[in-house]
Amino acid sequence: MIDQTKPPVFDGHNDVLTKLLRKGQADPERHFINGDAGHIDLPRARLGGFSGGFFAIWVPSPADKAFRYEQMAKPSYDIELPPALGQPEALKIALAEAASLLRLEQLGALKICKTATELRQTIEAGKIAAIFHLEGAEAIDPDFTALDVFYAAGLRSLGPVWSRPTIFAHGVPFRYPSDPDIGDGLTDIGKDLIRACNAKKIMIDLSHLNEKGFWDVAELSNAPLVATHSNAHAICPTARNLTDRQLATIRESDGMVGLNFAVAFLREDGRMSPDTPVEIMLRHIDHLMEQAGEDRVGFGSDFDGAIVPKSIGDVTGLPVLRKAMRAHGYGEELMEKLCYKNWLRVLEKTWGQ
Repeated sequence: MIDQTKPPVFDGHNDVLTKLLRKGQADPERHFINGDAGHIDLPRARLGGFSGGFFAIWVPSPADKAFRYEQMAKPSYDIELPPALGQPEALKIALAEAASLLRLEQLGALKICKTATELRQTIEAGKIAAIFHLEGAEAIDPDFTALDVFYAAGLRSLGPVWSRPTIFAHGVPFRYPSDPDIGDGLTDIGKDLIRACNAKKIMIDLSHLNEKGFWDVAELSNAPLVATHSNAHAICPTARNLTDRQLATIRESDGMVGLNFAVAFLREDGRMSPDTPVEIMLRHIDHLMEQAGEDRVGFGSDFDGAIVPKSIGDVTGLPVLRKAMRAHGYGEELMEKLCYKNWLRVLEKTWGQ
């Protein structure tokens, strides 16, 4: 009998740290360790065969999430982006989330991995491997002082934007139907940020970045192009997804794309409905592999940051996805690549160790 908790899943994106911050309690990390509502905690990670992933530090904007989800249930929508955030305000929240990640490591719940060797060893040891990731660079100052400090604390992956604009770049709105060719590309200081990340071997995440920004990074960066949690625009034509031309460029750079489980970016109709079959996830995986290659596709669930298919539900639903992948005809070697080995490969190439 096949163990559906294997291969282990290393995931390109989660919002656990923002979930813990919103607890507003003195010791929120205990919720992760002991088990809590949401998509990921330590007990359920073990049940689902979740080996870790990119733990995003994200600064929320004041927003009515219920209103956004209501709009995204309609046949078409164009939701206005929140305004840019000031760096001092963003830094305060980013530091709080970073401290939470560090406390989780101190409590033995996970290990923050700074090298590909650490990542591989942690996964092989059956522990939660965490990558310190900044989703949106609002907390980074124009002099990059905060970048140096975050790097010293373990930062190894950064996305210049989370949809709303920053001093570095412009993101894509929640818009369906739409392509990602919306707005200007990187600013001059945004180009400096890409160079600074290359110098430190910090992975650059292209998810949420608009198309002009994507091409600017492709021209500037000396690292593989990576979108941690994005899907195929050819199947779901939302601004958040990648066109075939973008996927071909990721392939040329020997980069990576992680399948986003968020239903509005999976469904052909772009709707935010949990009644979404697992089969549509397989269609996206097939298309991503066709365009980018089977060595350049993995998962980027967006757990604790999105509505996912009801049949998956949370991290304990990963065996459902593995079973569907096997039934779809994926062999064990391909399963290992998609579940974790492709992430190991691209991070080793990006970090150099």
